Amino acid sequence: MSERIHRDVVSYVRRSGRMNAAQQRAWDLYHDDWVVELPAGERVTSIATDAQIDWAGVFGREAPLLVEIGSGTGHAVTALAEAHPHANVIAFEVYTPAVASTLGRLARHGVSNVRLVIADGAQALATVFEPATISELWTFFPDPWHKVRHHKRRLVSPEFAALVGSRLVPAGRWRLATDWADYAEAMREVLDADAGLTNEHDGWAPRWELRPVTKYEQRGRSAGREIYDLSYRR
Repeated sequence: MSERIHRDVVSYVRRSGRMNAAQQRAWDLYHDDWVVELPAGERVTSIATDAQIDWAGVFGREAPLLVEIGSGTGHAVTALAEAHPHANVIAFEVYTPAVASTLGRLARHGVSNVRLVIADGAQALATVFEPATISELWTFFPDPWHKVRHHKRRLVSPEFAALVGSRLVPAGRWRLATDWADYAEAMREVLDADAGLTNEHDGWAPRWELRPVTKYEQRGRSAGREIYDLSYRR
């Protein structure tokens, strides 16, 4: 791997929590089949800098790679994987009970083309994906980090945009959504300035019809916030 992203400042809060009975049952039943264990780095959710993975081997087939960073309890990734049965879908999430909930949701929907990784997805993008291998990246409702002094923690940055551009296949797409106007504007400013990415709509994108309304989006709607979608191509 020729590129790395150093994530001492991460874009998420690492939370601990016990699984409820349903989560534990899903974890016990499906962990071995659907959770990919990567060698850890210094932090619990970091990845060893020399980690490598054969994604075709993990899935048992060659197929387009679709990646979600911050999959939460799996509402979006389950629906999107169900809509893309011929793709290999990889979801990154740092909260273990949420991963367990996703496992249960996948099983209930009969979706088997998803693999979950409990790790920093931004670092993983640089570490365990070769350049020009991801067909689509999804980052829906990332933590907005409202306070100015915390803006450096926001996922969408010039460094990360350049990394995404390098990992997308030619004409690959990056879909984003947020319900915070200032973060939406900041995203557009960063991504419009990246020479390797092109805004598909020359402004805000229409809502992607395949993206389900998750609890995060509903929370924003209920609070009266507008939902902003963006779509960029390499």
